[in-house]
Amino acid sequence: MNGYTVVAAKVPKKIKELMDTLGIKPGPVIRRALEEEVKRVLLEKLESDAKRLSLKLKDISDEEIAELIREDRER
Repeated sequence: MNGYTVVAAKVPKKIKELMDTLGIKPGPVIRRALEEEVKRVLLEKLESDAKRLSLKLKDISDEEIAELIREDRER
């Protein structure tokens, strides 16, 4: 295979009938919805991590941060 996997979803029969009638292909719709949901959850996680790190960093002075950056650059 070429880097893909199959994901299945159960939908109400009426929705499937309407999709068929309207010519809606489920693959692109499911892919787009999953991509959007993954992005949303990743952004929430990053935001949560940033808040947590921000709380830890508030106890470190600007001078100490500058010193840590200098030390890291020298390595």
